[in-house]
Amino acid sequence: MAEMGKILVIFGILMVALGLFLVFWNKIPILGKLPGDIVIRKGNFVFYFPIATSILISVILSLIFYIIGRLK
Repeated sequence: MAEMGKILVIFGILMVALGLFLVFWNKIPILGKLPGDIVIRKGNFVFYFPIATSILISVILSLIFYIIGRLK
């Protein structure tokens, strides 16, 4: 039961971090505007594919999960 409690606490912390990240997403000027993000505008159509931003977020999340794994 104690192990289940630890997992729920970690999950809760991750959910709070994700929520804060989503709330402040627009206030972080570099995310979404990195070199390597693809934006195609034609008339009233806009296609946006944030490749570089996705890689950056993936690296950050990998480091966070690696640190959490080392703490266990």
